[in-house]
Amino acid sequence: MEWTDEGIVLGVRRHGESSAIVELLTREHGRHLGLVRGGAGSRMRPLLQPGNSVTAVWRARLDEHLGMYALEGTRLRAATLLASSHAVYGVTHLAALARLLPERDPHQDIYEMLQGTLDDFDDAGTAAVHLIRFELAMLAELGFGLDLDNCAATGATTELVYVSPKSGGAVSRAAGAPWQDRLLPLPAFLREGEGGANALSEQDLRDGFQITGMFLLRNVLEPRGQGHSDARDGFINAVTKPRPRAAVP
Repeated sequence: MEWTDEGIVLGVRRHGESSAIVELLTREHGRHLGLVRGGAGSRMRPLLQPGNSVTAVWRARLDEHLGMYALEGTRLRAATLLASSHAVYGVTHLAALARLLPERDPHQDIYEMLQGTLDDFDDAGTAAVHLIRFELAMLAELGFGLDLDNCAATGATTELVYVSPKSGGAVSRAAGAPWQDRLLPLPAFLREGEGGANALSEQDLRDGFQITGMFLLRNVLEPRGQGHSDARDGFINAVTKPRPRAAVP
């Protein structure tokens, strides 16, 4: 058995004295493990950092075997990503989310979205928006997508400012007014045609993470006996930390 594919490094663990088992999210073959000879050595270490893109050749005698990887770097982002705390937390959390996908099951849209997210991770606010949208995409991919396009109560497509914690559907301002204290605020950047970069606030980000966090926990993580990763909390704190006030003259 042999195939060649594009992949993104999710993680690596040492195997024996000099080899390593590398976990990739590949475009055509999904989340896939393979053994890299010499992967524990200093020469391979820069290539095998989470967040890097590679071309992978996988070989095995049988399809169900672990198999061997031969990897060549195509976009080595890790050095840049490791320079900021939000990126370090973010890459770790993105890898944890990708591990929710079944092994060897292709999810090309998620692969493309992960690649785009990693390519645009320099600015903390932009990275946060990408990560929230990635969490929404993961919910949809796992069968728990939220309907944020229409009001769950009236079918309206305008003034959608809440999310129902029961149904995961958007709720309009008028329909939600009597129960607004029980509903989740829907930030502007998740509403169609609203919330450009200049309108983004830290509260918007916290509201977005509150929505995705609640549904991920309830529908995906808790049934598996899991909780949110420490990296997710670290990322949220890094992108919403209070900015120092200017000195008073």
